[in-house]
Amino acid sequence: MGLLFFENKMDAALSLILTSILVAASVTWAVKLLNWVWFRPRKLEKFLREQGLNGKPYRPFLGDLKDYVTAVKSEQRRTIELSDDIIPHIFTYYYETINKYGENSFVWFGPWPRLNITDPELIKEILRKPDIFQKPIPKTGKIFTGGLLLHEGEKWAKHRKIINPAFTVDKLKNMVPAIGVSCSKMVEKLKAMINDEGWCEIDMWPWLEDLTGDMISRTAFGSSHEQGTKIFHLQAERLKLTVQIVQFLFIPGWRYLPTKVNRKIKAMNEEIQSLLKGIIEKRQKAMDRGEATGGDDLLGILMESNSRFTEEDGNKNKGMSIEDVIEECELFYLVGSETTASLLVWTIVLLCKHPEWQTQAREEVNRVFGNSEPTFEGLNHLKIVTMILQEVLRLYTPAPMTVRGPTETVKLGKMTIPPGVHMTILLGLLHRDPMIWGDDANEFDPRRFSEGFSKAAKTQSSFIPFSSGPRVCIGQNFAMIQAKMGLAMILKSFSLELSPSYLHAPFPILTIQPQYGAPLILRSLDSS
Repeated sequence: MGLLFFENKMDAALSLILTSILVAASVTWAVKLLNWVWFRPRKLEKFLREQGLNGKPYRPFLGDLKDYVTAVKSEQRRTIELSDDIIPHIFTYYYETINKYGENSFVWFGPWPRLNITDPELIKEILRKPDIFQKPIPKTGKIFTGGLLLHEGEKWAKHRKIINPAFTVDKLKNMVPAIGVSCSKMVEKLKAMINDEGWCEIDMWPWLEDLTGDMISRTAFGSSHEQGTKIFHLQAERLKLTVQIVQFLFIPGWRYLPTKVNRKIKAMNEEIQSLLKGIIEKRQKAMDRGEATGGDDLLGILMESNSRFTEEDGNKNKGMSIEDVIEECELFYLVGSETTASLLVWTIVLLCKHPEWQTQAREEVNRVFGNSEPTFEGLNHLKIVTMILQEVLRLYTPAPMTVRGPTETVKLGKMTIPPGVHMTILLGLLHRDPMIWGDDANEFDPRRFSEGFSKAAKTQSSFIPFSSGPRVCIGQNFAMIQAKMGLAMILKSFSLELSPSYLHAPFPILTIQPQYGAPLILRSLDSS
């Protein structure tokens, strides 16, 4: 009887302890949630308003997201004129906020206030200090990609050092023939579509997406480019699904919920990683056997550089893991293909609108290359083509905005910015600012780059389509080679006109893309 009484007492005590732990955990969790949803945002809002910064009052949890999504959905499919300023269209919610509350206003992305930054000096300050101003909530971004784009600190420095050899002049020069093959194949397919009257009408946008995907596949994986092409198409499909849920990604754990879209994205992630892992492991086994692996492609260069890094004193077993290499390959695909396709499509659209520049560019291409295939050396002599591409990068910056957040309380101009406040760097708005570029800021005029980009604007450091500072895009020279090669080979074979059915609807979906495609009329220039 005494033993039973003792056991009951023990059970009661254990039950009390467990209940106390659960209550304490629940209270702690509730306090943290309340702080995240209410107290911290309200404290940050008060701090910003005391400095004269303004925006809508904070609304719990979603902030301005509901208004933002509504504005984006209503604006995305709208068409504008080719001569219109695209800023009110692509930045509709930010544009309205700035007009109402001023340049250094803020919007609420969930429980985080985001300052709108357009001043070139402030942008320069933010981008030259990546240790202090970092990309916030990196785990959220990983649903798109990982790799160098999202790494910070020592991991970023290590990856950058390992990847750098892939983008030296000699390595890029060796990639030009593979890029040329992709362009030649596309041109031949387009020629086959020309009718007996010497022309055809096509939507150029999917052709350019496939072209840049093929370029990446050949330069990244060499002889394995067919598998690479499959990876590219999977990534493109995954991206389309991801943009459907991007507005919810600030919610912790959202991407792990078993929704239909999340399950599809997870399945695609697994398939992409499986394909990449198979290619990488095959290449690694060949390297271990001492076999030649075709080291001129990105993967070969990356793996050789990684191997050298791990053999250096103090770096043994501290290079990139196979998972790291997979992430970098995924990033190369996503950023490399999307950026170049966006640049090419808007270049072609604007050359259709301005046929005098199309003629000048074609004459330069024919003068430099004649009947020969474009070469690395020749691409560097295309001054007019380069001016045109730079002007398109200004007007249609592929990635027109980026976000940063401080790791500590810092001074930025006259503002004090604490951790928890993010900054939206509106590069697209910077690139069309009449105070910087003149009254013709919205006009297509490549002549402004005739003396180089450093003298194109009234204020230096105002042209940053590939970012700037220590984290300037590592692949910017590669992207320009892709764009020059693609444009040169298209101009050599065809004259380009906008189809009467063309609708101008640029909108940012990772990069600025044509929402209704780019229907063109291609006329063959073959003498036959």
